[in-house]
Amino acid sequence: MSAERICVGAIAGAYGVRGELRVKSFCAVPEDLETYKPLTTEDGSRQFSLALIRPIKNGFSARIAEITTKEDADALRGTQLYASRDQLPSLPDDEFYHADLIGLEVTDTGGTLLGRVKTVQNHGADDLLELQLVGGSATVFLPFTKAAVPTVDLTAGRIVADPPEGLLPDRRDAEAE
Repeated sequence: MSAERICVGAIAGAYGVRGELRVKSFCAVPEDLETYKPLTTEDGSRQFSLALIRPIKNGFSARIAEITTKEDADALRGTQLYASRDQLPSLPDDEFYHADLIGLEVTDTGGTLLGRVKTVQNHGADDLLELQLVGGSATVFLPFTKAAVPTVDLTAGRIVADPPEGLLPDRRDAEAE
């Protein structure tokens, strides 16, 4: 994904038979999805001017002028919608776009490399950073709280973490195996 684009929503499929779409917004204010124009696909090959019609369960009913049939709308199912980074609001010092966190190195408070951020998840409470641990395919979920992640340095490309006790596999156990 280009650092110049941020994923702000996704098309979930058709809504009705006249070309309306079911759209999920990933914006802090869900209705802001409509204000970012044009929205593009991840690679920028297609552009969309989206108009939100009304809220529906888990998102919005929306229109794109070129989409006039249920089949056209269903063909876009799964399409992620990206906005240009310069259209998005700047964030306070303690807030971050998920796209900026993915790929950052994560060290503990002693400077030992733990791994890299693989994804950022949110299942209803706080965000969780999925860490790809050093030296293997194992991942762990680190709470993205001030206590567990005291420092995020985007300029240096790193996160300093103080993981809760028991979150990380014990290195002695890993070496014994």
